[in-house]
Amino acid sequence: MKIKSVTVNCFRSYAHPITVEIDDLLVLVGKNDIGKSTILEALDIFFNEGKGCVKIDKDDINKECLSSGNDCIEIGVEFVDLPKQIIIDTTNETTLENEFLVTASGTLKVVKRYSNAGKEKVFIFARHPVNAQCADLLLKKNPELKKILADSGFDCQDKTKNAELRKAIWTGQSDLQLEDCQIEIAKIDAKGIWEQLKAYMPLFTLFQSDRKNSDSDDEVQDPMRIAVREILGDAKIQADLANVANTVKARLDQVAARTLAKLEEMNPAIATSLDPQLPDVASLKWADVFKSVSITADNDIPINKRGSGVKRLVLISFFRAEAERRQNEANLPDVVYAIEEPETSQHPEHQRALTDALIALSKAKNTQVLLTTHSPEIVKRLQFVNILLVSDKTPERASRVLEHELPYPSLNEVNFVAFGEASFEYHNELYGFIEAEGRLNEYKNGKPIRNYIRARNDGSTKTEQIILTEYIRHQIHHPENENNQTFTTHELKESIEAMRTFLTNVVP
Repeated sequence: MKIKSVTVNCFRSYAHPITVEIDDLLVLVGKNDIGKSTILEALDIFFNEGKGCVKIDKDDINKECLSSGNDCIEIGVEFVDLPKQIIIDTTNETTLENEFLVTASGTLKVVKRYSNAGKEKVFIFARHPVNAQCADLLLKKNPELKKILADSGFDCQDKTKNAELRKAIWTGQSDLQLEDCQIEIAKIDAKGIWEQLKAYMPLFTLFQSDRKNSDSDDEVQDPMRIAVREILGDAKIQADLANVANTVKARLDQVAARTLAKLEEMNPAIATSLDPQLPDVASLKWADVFKSVSITADNDIPINKRGSGVKRLVLISFFRAEAERRQNEANLPDVVYAIEEPETSQHPEHQRALTDALIALSKAKNTQVLLTTHSPEIVKRLQFVNILLVSDKTPERASRVLEHELPYPSLNEVNFVAFGEASFEYHNELYGFIEAEGRLNEYKNGKPIRNYIRARNDGSTKTEQIILTEYIRHQIHHPENENNQTFTTHELKESIEAMRTFLTNVVP
């Protein structure tokens, strides 16, 4: 399954629900402390259930919600590419569609609620029957389903399978009265539906920019850990591990039997009251066996003891290798790589290399890449469709950057809006657009003028009166002319803002 969207409510800075659509590559840009990382950390909480980078606590509850009496954090994830078959009742195969566990658009929407930041409650939001005669079939056991079938006079060829019984009952109803409902997983979890669904969900790993410097620093360890999880997901390895576990279990059974036999010789009463408890094969956590995997440098020095730049170079290499591997291999599990500020401690050249690797990685099958960034170098290498602006504006806290929505489509504009980066390139583009629209004279009208000393080819000079925007443009294009005082960064921003305001108000 792949993520289609994530919805967050009552979590940190989000006092109202915000839904973010997620593609194979999504880059969140915006000012500091605006809520970019919150989106990625909410996904970490959802998928890794407190065993990832982030553990939910009471400080995560939005203060505005808390003051109004709402202490329930909500994190919802909508999925596409759903499994064709799923097991709900023991070994009986069915589909999410046949069980009416999908939305009207055919997606799976799972919402987790954390009341007072406590234990989660899991719900599926789906288009489900509400007809009283067939509304709660997922809660019914086999005898109950058979009785409903008999009372309704419907036919079912295989009455041993609950999925077939439900299908027959739903098919026989003339009006299911389908409505958007929320179904609490706990009420049907005895049939294992949640464990089944989790098995199909993507592996999610969050790489944060502000790791602690300790021997278990996850910034470097996580690439190895996610590799372990993916390797252990291989069907052949799972079968081999199951054989190992069953062999160990069989021998432990023999040990227990021999022990009880000898105990019975000494005290039959005690022997008959003892029952050896051995772990179920499916419950074994093989990933924990490899939890100490790591990468070390020369003389067994842990990478996390090296500089931040070196640690990030390891990540760059990991993602470059993953991009190549996932593009060439087939039948890989779904994986989501979420990276906060990948540009941290990196030279612009390395930023560009990492960005190219992540773009390539996002194009591999069953792979999604989510980023937050403050780096213009990264943004400049992206497509508009990949960028999401996060702001404090309401109600649209997050908005897509599309070419036709901006006065002049430019990634330089994204950098200006998100980071306040006033670049020469952006100034030139805005000026050129106004000129191309034939509105240059209209733009100049009424603006204050200043003196500009133009250098002639014969070595003489000429003083002209021009507006600030032209003054800056001339200096950008003729840096060799040193007869004028260089414009300031404040003046550059002032000119850019003036052109943006003009385009917003005048150009359709």
